[in-house]
Amino acid sequence: MSYLKIWDAPAGAVGRDDFIVSVRAAGENWQPLFVYEAKVDMHNVRRASIAYFDMEGSVEVRVESRKEIVRQVVIRPLSKQIPFKVEGAAITFRLNEPCKLSIEVNGDRFGNLHLFANAPEENPPEADGPNVLFLKPAIHRMEDVYQLAGSPKEPGGAAPDVIYFGPGMHYLEETIFRIPSGKTVYIAGGAIVVGSLVCDHVQDVTIRGRGVLYLSDFHRFSAFRGVRITYSNHISVEGIVLLDPPHYSIYIGKSDHIRIRNFKSFSTRGWCDGIDMMSSSHIEIEDVFLRTSDDCIAVYGSRWDYKGDSRCVRVKNSVLWADVAHAMNIGGHGDYRRGGDLIEDIEFSNIDILEHHEPQPGYWGAMNINAGDNNTVRNVTFDNIRVEDFELGQLLDIRVVWNEKYNWSCQKKCSLKTPSFRNLVTKLPVTAFFRDKQLGASPQD
Repeated sequence: MSYLKIWDAPAGAVGRDDFIVSVRAAGENWQPLFVYEAKVDMHNVRRASIAYFDMEGSVEVRVESRKEIVRQVVIRPLSKQIPFKVEGAAITFRLNEPCKLSIEVNGDRFGNLHLFANAPEENPPEADGPNVLFLKPAIHRMEDVYQLAGSPKEPGGAAPDVIYFGPGMHYLEETIFRIPSGKTVYIAGGAIVVGSLVCDHVQDVTIRGRGVLYLSDFHRFSAFRGVRITYSNHISVEGIVLLDPPHYSIYIGKSDHIRIRNFKSFSTRGWCDGIDMMSSSHIEIEDVFLRTSDDCIAVYGSRWDYKGDSRCVRVKNSVLWADVAHAMNIGGHGDYRRGGDLIEDIEFSNIDILEHHEPQPGYWGAMNINAGDNNTVRNVTFDNIRVEDFELGQLLDIRVVWNEKYNWSCQKKCSLKTPSFRNLVTKLPVTAFFRDKQLGASPQD
């Protein structure tokens, strides 16, 4: 039995007409998907496409190219081995499981279609549930939202557990929503929230849904993040799409027990990393798609106001696309004044790397470990990593290094224990593995 769920986009959503995308369960009628615009690549910002749906069982997909004659098609990650047919301008294929794909016509990786076939949501809240604060599309005065979220819906009752953004356009006055402890923020399919979500000194918060968090209209130096998690614990982010944040997609500082699942993000600004963590532990990242114009995922020790070690980070079953910088970056920041931090027990498994493009040789490395600020980096594992052909950089960069721009101290006490590599698959030329950059020292055991 097949299951298929789609959503209409609200009036005001920024769409793209390069592709017409339709889906259907076996034997059913075709259903059109709204195609969102996603800006990509900081060096030369271009406009790609996104469409998404939920599925179970078997689903057919039809993608029609409207911008050019179809001469060649690639569906990535190549590891998915998706068979397809081309008839005229139409590409058709079948999906038998949820996945995250890039459909590229005539070699175009920048005007491509990103297709996200999600698994069905698990126990989504009901809009009219007794524990739900339902927000209609509006410009939301946040003081009013905080008051409603903290007040019983009925005399003698409990305050709502769920803050539900219904389908439509939502604008957060003053841009930031500081989520209280114990709350679930649900962004429904067909909802777009223009603003930034913040978890600061809170616990037991969930951010989930099938809607979009939109930050494309804010200036780079506004530094808004999609989701900011600081001094918090037991936080979950699941299912949403983030478009063009001015800074990190998800920013984690001095927090623990953070779970991120089925999160999709696109960025085009300087320092707009995907998921970065400082002095944090017990981080689980699963089934994410990150196309970013700086590091996709970075694991650091101390930085800014966040002090301490980082450990127990697991990243698995994900697709990483670094239009700029590294797909994976470990070790660059720490508290050199106290002799450095310990960054340990980091594991990346079952990862597809679709791109690594970095014009600056000092920042080459699709997989990067640069022990800086007197840090010790140990117990790092890369398992079942598939690296597709990339534009500019190198496969690995593993060094003790002093980066004059980001490190405050020369590396006298850094320690880098040799990482473990298992099942690393790539068709890159040998010259892309290591290139002599004459920068910094060699790794130390």
